[in-house]
Amino acid sequence: MSDVVSPAALSEVQLRFLCQDDIDSVKLLCGDWFPIEYPDSWYQDITSNKKFFSLAATFRGGIVGMIVAEIKGRTKVHKEDGDILASSFPVDTQVAYILSLGVVKEFRKHGIGSLLLDSLKEHISTTAQDHCKAIYLHVLTTNNTAIYFYENRDFRQHHYLPYYYSIRGVLKDGFTYVLYINGGHPPWTIFDYIQHIGATLASLSPCSLPQRLYRQAHTAEQCDPVDTCVF
Repeated sequence: MSDVVSPAALSEVQLRFLCQDDIDSVKLLCGDWFPIEYPDSWYQDITSNKKFFSLAATFRGGIVGMIVAEIKGRTKVHKEDGDILASSFPVDTQVAYILSLGVVKEFRKHGIGSLLLDSLKEHISTTAQDHCKAIYLHVLTTNNTAIYFYENRDFRQHHYLPYYYSIRGVLKDGFTYVLYINGGHPPWTIFDYIQHIGATLASLSPCSLPQRLYRQAHTAEQCDPVDTCVF
């Protein structure tokens, strides 16, 4: 594969789901992209289990990029990330956890990573059973390229995870990054409550509040005692 990929060649890139015939190719790619070694069972799962969204970008039959995400209920998220969603969401609310996202070196910086991520977002926003409220992932604190990629796509740092990874026997720190979609949001902090109250008070002019109270009181006087009034 050449070091330079022309825009014309990129027009030939296609998307398809991974299958078990791809396992050998995916193993080679993951070994090249990531410092973590995955067990064989992981490759079996991501190419056969429907709970995974495993999408490949291909060029002339070969895989040049892929994204793997697990769709799961909010109660199944990693313990350290249990506060990703506000507790007001039902227990069966779903989230998507990105296990891997990678692109072959020669095809990087051509929008393939964004294409794969956008395909995941579209899937979990339009498929009824997978109507997720957040997408999250873990990343090494030293992986500046990945951090830049996600932050430029509206992901925000949620947690700092000291000694989260063990890579060849060496402990490494990580971050949790989250993108909220479909109305999802994290638990409110004291600052959020203060900001909300401040915005509400700012929307009330000194004169408007007495006028609103007067109108409500005047309307209430006209209501029949057995009726329910809506102001």
